[in-house]
Amino acid sequence: MGEKVSGADHIKEQLQSFGLRPNKALGQNFLANAEKAEAIAAAACQGGLPALEIGPGLGALTGPLLRHAPKVCAVEIDAAMAAALSSLFADEPKLRILHEDFLQTDLALVQAELGVPFAVAANLPYYATTPICLRLLSCGLPIPRMALMAQKEAAERFFAQPSTRQYGLLAVLAQYYYQPTRLMELSPADYYPQPDVSSSVALLIRRNTALIPGFADFLQRAFSQRRKTLLNNLKGLPGAAEALACCGIPPAARAESLGPEALARLAMSSGKWQY
Repeated sequence: MGEKVSGADHIKEQLQSFGLRPNKALGQNFLANAEKAEAIAAAACQGGLPALEIGPGLGALTGPLLRHAPKVCAVEIDAAMAAALSSLFADEPKLRILHEDFLQTDLALVQAELGVPFAVAANLPYYATTPICLRLLSCGLPIPRMALMAQKEAAERFFAQPSTRQYGLLAVLAQYYYQPTRLMELSPADYYPQPDVSSSVALLIRRNTALIPGFADFLQRAFSQRRKTLLNNLKGLPGAAEALACCGIPPAARAESLGPEALARLAMSSGKWQY
């Protein structure tokens, strides 16, 4: 019997066959652990949900997603990777590949492609983790489950508690709209090339909370200067002091001291606020 090829060796062979190298500027570290890829796909698509995949690369997670989902829409910013992925999955009718920057992708077209509801699975590059997550958390689309792979420090922000350094916009949105859980840890050895840090996969399961229009913009302003009071950061918004009083929030309170529900009540206290 021949020697078993490792996940990393398989990725190297694929890259060589297409004449490609990992793009450091795009944060390309490819998942090389097939067992963990299968677990991530199963968690994301539980119940047979179709899936939006962000950053598929060479398809280490795409293949497992196709085994668990009736349809997959994969958004890849790198033209060479999108072409390679198209070649690798040329005979897969359930896969639609979009060569686009996810931050510029028309999500209405994704929704039309997949139907609703749909899951999200992503191997997030560090440089774009926050903007991608903020878009997912504030887009208002019916996304009941998200499996988000990120560098460990970034993933911990989904779970951050009030009055801690990591607590902020991302934590509030994730915890108000979803129930985040830690799905698994990933070591540098689970990737090719190996990153300098460990990673985590956060599984977000949608809570029964209605979308608050402008919530992300409100939070951006509320957390804009963390050392200043909430009232100071909201200065200029009509009725800010009255809204704080109505919600039972002291004028000297800072945004970082309030839980997601309190901040949501404050954001909903006046539909006339323009952020």
